[in-house]
Amino acid sequence: MTDLHLHRFGPPGPVQVLALHGLTGHGRRWHTLATRHLPDVVVAAPDLLGHSHSSWSAPWTFDANVAALAAVVENHAEGPVVVVGHSFGGAVALHLAAARPDLVSGLVLLDPAIGLDGQWMREIADAMLESPDYTDREEARTEKFTGVWTDVPPEEIDADLDDHLVPLPNGRFGWRISVPAMMSYWSELTRDIVLPHKGTPTTLVRAQWTEPPYVGEELIDGLSGRLGEDFTLVDFACQHMVAQAKPAETSALIRDHLGRR
Repeated sequence: MTDLHLHRFGPPGPVQVLALHGLTGHGRRWHTLATRHLPDVVVAAPDLLGHSHSSWSAPWTFDANVAALAAVVENHAEGPVVVVGHSFGGAVALHLAAARPDLVSGLVLLDPAIGLDGQWMREIADAMLESPDYTDREEARTEKFTGVWTDVPPEEIDADLDDHLVPLPNGRFGWRISVPAMMSYWSELTRDIVLPHKGTPTTLVRAQWTEPPYVGEELIDGLSGRLGEDFTLVDFACQHMVAQAKPAETSALIRDHLGRR
């Protein structure tokens, strides 16, 4: 079993919330949400496989992450937890809920990326492989400011650069990630949509400014049809980085799920 590097926030005690970051990210991205908006809640935020301080060894699959996350919940919680997943982390959360419903009391999916178009993913992977790093910190910062982080406070962007941008052997700078793992994960995102078991309370947040959108009608219809009244669709007026752009609103959704446990 692969151990994940775990960022833990909140008071001592068993884990209540498992927070899963997006592709190329890291667990410490949940720091502001957890410490400022959920200070009384025990949050575990792992670095997913191939990311930051967790193992970079293959396989780089949903299944490998699910197995590692199941161990986190079994070892650090006292029963099922609320799982919050952003983008790629939302896809991982859905796979965890489908495979191990005994570990998941509810889902909060933040602009999840699942069941995506293969040609689109190839284009993203090609672009990343062609240009995986930066000349300096300012180039990396500019990319964030002009991309999906445009509505995120500047101090959050700088904190992310401090945590996650590292000097490379070639004299350039890059994210603390395994690029081969990222190539595999872009392919994983084209796998068929999986759904949680009936009776799993699930909130899906659709970021209205994400273009092209990650959340499509197939996912919405699938969740609605499977879960009925246990499914809630919420639209946030923001770009893709939902937890960083709308931390208060996101934390309110998490508290709602904790109240149902």
